[in-house]
Amino acid sequence: MVNQPPALHAEALTKSYGAVRALDGVSFTAQRGEVTAILGPNGAGKSTTIACATGLIAPDAGTLEVLGQDPHRADAAHRARVGVMIQDGGLASGARALQLLRYGAGLYRAPRDVDELAERLGIDAFAGTLVRRLSGGQRQRLALALAIVGRPELVFLDEPTAGMDPAIRREVRTLISQLAQEGTAVVLTTHLMDDVVGLADHVLVITRGRVVAGGTVEEVVATHQSRRGTLTLRATATGVPAAAAPALRADLEAAAARHGVALELSTGDAADLEAVLLDVMDESGRSTENEEAR
Repeated sequence: MVNQPPALHAEALTKSYGAVRALDGVSFTAQRGEVTAILGPNGAGKSTTIACATGLIAPDAGTLEVLGQDPHRADAAHRARVGVMIQDGGLASGARALQLLRYGAGLYRAPRDVDELAERLGIDAFAGTLVRRLSGGQRQRLALALAIVGRPELVFLDEPTAGMDPAIRREVRTLISQLAQEGTAVVLTTHLMDDVVGLADHVLVITRGRVVAGGTVEEVVATHQSRRGTLTLRATATGVPAAAAPALRADLEAAAARHGVALELSTGDAADLEAVLLDVMDESGRSTENEEAR
């Protein structure tokens, strides 16, 4: 959104649990109308970052603004503008799925249409089932619906497609994209690179409590590959007649051979991003070991 401040701005956040520093100077912004993906291994600091941003815990140092306010001091009206995807332990296990969604919608002044949302996410198929009897993927769908039913200006989604079948996963990605198009700031954490490529406007890679890479998917991949001395160039051809594909492949392979480079014809974007994530995790680990040795 033009001329609007970011929905979330974090500057030099630090947080320690005893001798463990969970966050070590984390800075980033999440813009309205965009999807920001926070990536990193387990224990990297992703959950602590989100906990600070939602006001569940206060950082030890640094500044944090969510929709223009300190989330740790925000009132109920401010919190109603922020959606959070509650994980397994946060859902009322004794309620029935659609009953819980209707209750959640009733807490807001202008919620989304519950029946439409339930149909879109397939919740209507298990509407009368007790939450404690839902599968992992069904709980994820219900948690997602509860996070967005109040039309939040900023929403935090934790592994939004985990445990879902491919058809529902595709629908969830479409829904997330539409949320951003409506002006919502979406912050998601995920281990599925396919949830990031083609969906995230900005990527933040965290490991050991530090931001080690940031930018668009293309920028993160290109910057990392450039530091390693090589680049991956990828062209996408659309509308290629099946009969012409072999000749096109041969021409591309010949061009690659003239330049002495290997050619791999595939989409590969998610694989590239996953490779970057694994590399920066490995590099961070080696850097920490060297610091400790000194």
